[in-house]
Order: sequence, then structure tokens, then C-alpha cells
Amino acid sequence: MLPVHLDRTRAEPLPAQLAATVRRLVTDGTLTTGDRLPSSRALAADLGVARAVVEQAYDQLLAEAWVETRRGSGTFVASGEALPAPAPPPRPAARGPQHIRLDAGTPWIDPRHVAGWRRAWREVSATRPPRGYPDPRGLAELRDALAERLARTRGLTVEPDEVLVTAGSTDGLRQLLGALGPGGVLVEDPGYRAAVETVRAAGRAVVDHPALAPVTGLAGCAAAYVTPAHQHPLGRVMPAADRLALLAAARSAGAVVVEDDYDSEFRYDVAPVPALAALDQSRVAYLGTASKSVSPSLRLGWLVAPPEFHELLVRRRTITHDTPPWPAQRALLTLLRDGWADKVVRTARRVYADRAPRVAAAMAPHAELAGPLAGMYSTWLTDPASATAARAAARAAGFDLPLLADYCRTARRTGVVLGFGGVTDAELDRALSAITGGLAGTPARSPAGVPAGPSDQ
Repeated sequence: MLPVHLDRTRAEPLPAQLAATVRRLVTDGTLTTGDRLPSSRALAADLGVARAVVEQAYDQLLAEAWVETRRGSGTFVASGEALPAPAPPPRPAARGPQHIRLDAGTPWIDPRHVAGWRRAWREVSATRPPRGYPDPRGLAELRDALAERLARTRGLTVEPDEVLVTAGSTDGLRQLLGALGPGGVLVEDPGYRAAVETVRAAGRAVVDHPALAPVTGLAGCAAAYVTPAHQHPLGRVMPAADRLALLAAARSAGAVVVEDDYDSEFRYDVAPVPALAALDQSRVAYLGTASKSVSPSLRLGWLVAPPEFHELLVRRRTITHDTPPWPAQRALLTLLRDGWADKVVRTARRVYADRAPRVAAAMAPHAELAGPLAGMYSTWLTDPASATAARAAARAAGFDLPLLADYCRTARRTGVVLGFGGVTDAELDRALSAITGGLAGTPARSPAGVPAGPSDQ
């Protein structure tokens, strides 16, 4: 008899269950073309159901051409010509070569520090999670640690209750945009692409503003999004006069300045530049992230909003439970408390301080440095053809090199944005050889197993 089980507790009718089982037996090869099925009387007796159940199932399979009848002989699995062709098994899309990204946001995390990372997650597993939904502001002990860190490293004095833990800087921006009044958002051009998409997703107009020009007016804008400590991606520090002009414009228009302080800890030429929010916390919303100092995959950040928006944000988070997962928050608390994050920052700062001059020495003969050397990337200005050639040469060598044009909307700047945080020293040397070869007009040779690919500008 057929290996069939009918479940009377299911909503699906018994004839439909039987027909589905026969189809499966055919497609998995248990039943093959020409196999004779049990008679309706015999199968009904074996299954303990009315004969009509089997007859209905057979009729359905006959109509679908899964089976055929032979006069006086019974019911058989249909011949190959009549049998419906089984759907081809789904196959994953073919993957192209996996390129190493030379992006501006992947940090260097020294593998020697892995023990601290593991210890943090062991503590998570041994700690009892909060009862019910967590505090909408974020884990209280983590906010204590973040407030201390902001005062120590950024000159920003805040109370722990003023800190909101977020799922990264773009999450903090998204939540803040939902609390602001009507109006567009001024965004530096070229600028951070994720911020642009976040503003658009919030249904607000993006107001392009030349990245290096002072902001003197914000009429019609609810906010201005800026990266004053290290303009993304041109690298300039916003001058003091421009900071004061921006704050004056925000006060005049009743707008909020959103300061994304994404990598200020990684200055190695001078001391870190103080946060813009330290000048006027009533007008500036401060966004920080653990992506550069801990790990991008942790997806944690923090927001210090102006007082007039703070309570509204907390109320909304209380209702929506729009807070990061508790285990990630608890792990970050351990990494901050044990000094692991400070150690990672110090190590990475030394690595970047060593790599930045090497990048500059290789690139300077072929391109113009857009801003001071700081952080984990540098931006180089070239003509469009040279930028495209550099990217193509990088791809041929197994690297993905961003173009400056990709960060522009109405701006007309061209060049490359060369990140050197997420690679080893050997990989950086290979990448620089390929890129400078492309800039010089010398084709880079592709390593074995990584075919050359065209530019995808």
C-alpha cells in the first residue's frame, strides 16, 4: 500500500490531502511512470476512509494528468509525455567574484582583541534579561557609560537620562526625523548616502548644500544634517566660523542641527575636535555610533536630542518598543566598562596613523587629497576618466573602490574614496598597486581566481 497518512484534525479536506501525497510520491521518485496505484476500494480500506475520498482524489489527479486509467486494468502513474513537468529546483543566483571593500566605514579591529569580545558575550549569556520590554531609553547602565564617555572624549556633558540608545546613527536620524516639524532637511553634497536615503524614506525633501560652504540660512528646513568633525566624504573639519554661522541659522529658522559624529575618535594629527553639540545642546541633536570603535555588525549608536524633542521620542519608543536588542546593549556595556572599546580605538588609531601616509605617498603623484589625513579613509580628487580607470583596476585586482561621484547628487566632484580600515597591510599594498596603476594608465594584472570586471559606475 501507499505510504500515506491522512490527518483528520487539519482543515484541508481528506481527498486534497491524499492527492497532495500522491503528487509528492511521484515528484520524489517513490512512484514512477507506469506504477499501478491501489484500487479505490483497497486504498480506502487501508486508510480507514470512505471509498468516495479516494475516488475524489484519483479524479483530481486524473484531471491534472498525474495519473491515467486503463480500461479493465486500473489507475497508473501517467506516462512521461502526459506527466506534468516538475518545477525545476530553485538554484541560488550565480555569484560573481567577492571583492574586498575599500569603503569609508569598515574599521580595523585588531584580532588580538578577540578575547574581550568573547568575554562580553559570555557575560550576556550569564546575565538575566530584563522582565518584559526593556527601558525605552536603553539599558540604564549603558547610558551611564555612554554619558561618561561623551564627557571624556567629546567634551559633551549630558545626564544619562538624556541619552537614547539606538540601532546605529541612521536609526537615530530616522527616529529624530519623525519628531520634527514639517520641512526639508539640508544635507551636505557630497555627503553620507545612508543619511540621504533615510531622509527620503521619512518623506522629507533633501536640500542639497555644497559640502564646504557655510550654512547661512535654513528657511523652510526642519533640520540640517552635517558631519562637522570629519566631513563625509571630503574629510574637512568644519571651521569655527562656519559652526557659529550654522547654529545662528538654525536658531533663526527654528531648525535642528543634526551632528553625525561618526569617527571623531580617530584623529591622529591633532586632538579630537570637540563636538558641535557642546556649543548649543538646545539646537543640536548629537548622533554617535559604535560601528567604528566596536563593530558595524553590532548595530548600536546613541542620540542626544534637544530637550524639546527628548520626551516625545521616549513616549514614542515606549509605545513602539523601537529600541535595540537587549543582548547587544549588554555586550556593549561590558566592552565599555572593561576598557575594551578604548583599547580598540587606540590600536586602530595607531594603524590608521601608519597607513594614511602610505596611502598619501602612493596616491599624491596621481590625484589631489581632498582634506586632511584623519580617520580610516581618504578622498582623492581626479578627473572622471581617471577615477573610472582606478576603480576598474581595483576591481580587476579583487577590490571594490567607491567613486566620489557616488556620494554626489547635484555636486560635480569626481575622484575616489579610499578606505583603508577593513584590510590587512598586505591587502592595502595590493590595492594601492592596482589603483595607482590604473591612475597611471598601467593595466593591473588580475590575481588567479579573481577575473577582471568592468567598472560599475
